[in-house]
Amino acid sequence: MKRETTNAIRTVLEEVIPPFIRDSGPMRWLFRRHWGTLVDDIERFRERIPFVTADEYREIYERLPRVQHETDNSAACLDRILSEIRGATVLDVGCGTGYLVDWIKHRRPELDITGTDFIIEDGTRTRHPEISFVEGPIEALPFADGSFDTVICTHVLEHILDFRQALSELRRVTRGTLILVVPQEREYRFTFNPHLHFFPYPHSFLRWLPPIPEDHAIESIGRDIFYRERIA
Repeated sequence: MKRETTNAIRTVLEEVIPPFIRDSGPMRWLFRRHWGTLVDDIERFRERIPFVTADEYREIYERLPRVQHETDNSAACLDRILSEIRGATVLDVGCGTGYLVDWIKHRRPELDITGTDFIIEDGTRTRHPEISFVEGPIEALPFADGSFDTVICTHVLEHILDFRQALSELRRVTRGTLILVVPQEREYRFTFNPHLHFFPYPHSFLRWLPPIPEDHAIESIGRDIFYRERIA
């Protein structure tokens, strides 16, 4: 399913259906019809997140079915990301299966691109031999200060409990441009994803980002929030 399709579904679930219906028993029943007991397990996971172990965290993510077709980014977000890349070296944090780094490499083959995630599957390296992949957690990125001209992190920060530590690491390894994308969504009691942070408006996300450099941009693209800052 493409991101544009899931964004349309999310608009109905988050904006059209009133909250008292969205959090009701009948809606939970409908979610269970499709997702099974995973709906209840994700709810408990979010309620207990300050106490969840690393194994429990990994287990809930391993159980998640993949909804998006290849990438969590819409075509409009991909184009916006590409337009903001500066310099010769690029890092994608939370690269997953490598879709974004591969997409960028095909359009900007001269770039030196690295992908990092807390787990890199062997198949990812095999599919993209021209791209460097390094395992590491976003809270402690395995790179020196200012290692990359452009650092990209899309659809990751909403999952991270220690948001500010993750943001600090992203800025630490950035030499020039930092690009962030998060879903623009509202929190409800039960859902089909284990997101920990919710940003219904661009300014909801901006509150987490100080200190913010003067050279920055933030906007809604579909039902996602695009943010870019340039470090002098």
